[in-house]
Amino acid sequence: MATVENRIASNTVFAVLISVTVCHLINDTLQALMLAIYPILRDSYALTFAQIGIITMVFHVTASILQPLIGLYTDRRPLPYSLPLAPAFTLLGVLLLAFATSYAAILVAAAAVGIGSAIFHPEASRVARIASGGRFGMAQSLFQVGGNVGSSLGPLLAAWIILPRGQSSLVWFGVIALAAVGILSGVGRWYSQHLRPTHTSRPVSAIGHNLGSRAVSLSLLILLALMFSKFVYTSSFSSFYTFYLIDHFQVPVKDAQIYLFVYLGAFAIGTFAGGPIGDRIGRKAVIWFSILGALPFTLALPFANLFWTVVLTVPIGLILASAFSAMVVYAQELLPGRVGMISGLFFGTAFGIAGLSAVPLGYLADHTSITFVFQVCSVLPAIGLLTIFLPGTERMKGQPSSP
Repeated sequence: MATVENRIASNTVFAVLISVTVCHLINDTLQALMLAIYPILRDSYALTFAQIGIITMVFHVTASILQPLIGLYTDRRPLPYSLPLAPAFTLLGVLLLAFATSYAAILVAAAAVGIGSAIFHPEASRVARIASGGRFGMAQSLFQVGGNVGSSLGPLLAAWIILPRGQSSLVWFGVIALAAVGILSGVGRWYSQHLRPTHTSRPVSAIGHNLGSRAVSLSLLILLALMFSKFVYTSSFSSFYTFYLIDHFQVPVKDAQIYLFVYLGAFAIGTFAGGPIGDRIGRKAVIWFSILGALPFTLALPFANLFWTVVLTVPIGLILASAFSAMVVYAQELLPGRVGMISGLFFGTAFGIAGLSAVPLGYLADHTSITFVFQVCSVLPAIGLLTIFLPGTERMKGQPSSP
């Protein structure tokens, strides 16, 4: 019996791929709204930068702990109808945040949003791979760009809707969470229909490799180190860039949100470019450029004036964003047959690094300055030099294996 991967290898299922991409956009828009209203929360609850970092940590760490566990479990026992639960938890978190009256309630809301992300990413990433028709980099980039577009929309929606109307206006965004529940219910039905053929014969479309277990382990550790450099730096932006603009340049809150959108918009474009380019020239080449290539711009940013700060965020976002899709697909090729676990591990690690780093960055800002935080983070892309130790494309070729 033909597997689902064989049957759609030459025919990408765009309806499904677009559906999970749109839901990724919705998921990350709602997450970004929580991050974008930090200035409101700081003023309303007299929060320190460290307390803001703890909100980020609760959200990200909740997601990071659960995602690889969910991915590992669903590699063995797929749960197609778990997909609609993800926006349901996110909806709960948004509603809790809209009506929160204490710092503790904000933390509970952040945890609920984190659980929604933990449920969504492993299975949705697997669905994107199944629907890719073999164009794994393209599918992963399209899926990722949905999330990055959502993240970039968050600050704009916060500036245009939440800042003028207050924290309670978050409740209006529950409508798009409900829409995601409906869309993912349909995706779950499609996914369920393809499970039996997928699991009753050996898949032959994924390509294995000739690497030993030690080389695989070393490669995964290097990828995680590269993710550390990328996501600690991006965490400084998601949590503290608006405060940097407000405190360092005396920019109004609304303008700071728009400048954050510029960075996040560039990040979304870079995400989409990274996967298809990796399909053509190889994942390692994209990883090289996407981490180390940002270094000159990150080093210059803390010393730039407002105009050049905004300008520099564009190449930083473009270059850094191209890494993640390439790293996820590269890791999936290192461990064929563990798509859910790898997706959960990498998404979870990304969330965990971003969340855990927000707290020390917040404490550092409280005891020094926001400017000093960006100076410290500017050297992180130098960790991209570790890419030299990753196996090249020729060593990643081997015999067909389970995807």
